[in-house]
Amino acid sequence: MRFIVSALLAALLGFSSLSATADPWFLVEAEWLEERIDDPKTVVLEVRYYPHRYYTVGHIAGAHQVQRFKDLGDNFGSPIMRLPAREVFQERLRGWGVDNDSMVVIYDDSRTALASRLYFMFALYGFDMDRVRVLNGGTIDWSAFNPMSTEPPEAPRRGNVTLSEPDTSLLVEWTDVFDDVVSRRDPSVVLLDSRPVEQYTGEVVNGAVRGGHIPGAINIVSLDATDPITQKWRSREALEEMYAELPRDKTIYVYCHDGFRKTLTWMQLIYLGYEDVRLLNGGWSFWGNEFSLPVVIGDAPYDANYDL
Repeated sequence: MRFIVSALLAALLGFSSLSATADPWFLVEAEWLEERIDDPKTVVLEVRYYPHRYYTVGHIAGAHQVQRFKDLGDNFGSPIMRLPAREVFQERLRGWGVDNDSMVVIYDDSRTALASRLYFMFALYGFDMDRVRVLNGGTIDWSAFNPMSTEPPEAPRRGNVTLSEPDTSLLVEWTDVFDDVVSRRDPSVVLLDSRPVEQYTGEVVNGAVRGGHIPGAINIVSLDATDPITQKWRSREALEEMYAELPRDKTIYVYCHDGFRKTLTWMQLIYLGYEDVRLLNGGWSFWGNEFSLPVVIGDAPYDANYDL
């Protein structure tokens, strides 16, 4: 019945993506969570753009709040959204009641961009990814048929999850980008900027003292693969079309600003079968604030200073 109602809404409102989602293995619909939310092995984690809305607008009953900057970054690093150490992230997960055999469901209110950061961190630190899911449509889809709670959940029993050392094959540092892309022009590497076009070109300067992009970067906006109204993923065909010019036989380095949109890109590319995708630890919030590092203004990967 719920599916029929959703389909009717899609037809009436013209939201084709309500009924035509990409349906990768890591996405689940609200009905799936409804059936499992009372299972003691299920741990639901919410990451909101404005974290206070966990208490004011509300959250899925029983969901634990993940504060997107404090809980998903290196609180004392520079920038703060460098990835936290294994021990730090492990302690945070245990505080949310996560065990090694928990079924973790992550959701956000930001078209999966925030949830993707947490999903990537589970993968980075060796958690069983068969036990991690992301709620497709996030708060929008859930609240259409279910009430949201403004009451904090009961304090969970402390979890016992044990993480592994980070998989360094998933990361690169600014030195790798400078060497492989800016300096040596390694033909086996493609640098991908997943931010909005106006930030890539430098028309909009946001969160750093300088605008523009890293020399050599191409621009594919990760949020374009999601519906801005329903917040659900678009179809696989839509994703394949969006990334059609991105070669599959190259190593892909990805960056964004803080570290959320690039993890969404990572999820999209892994779903499409790309085998070597690595994320810049730090992103534009580091590069754009380091005056010694070069930037390019405009819509071309290189400017006259760096073009061959």
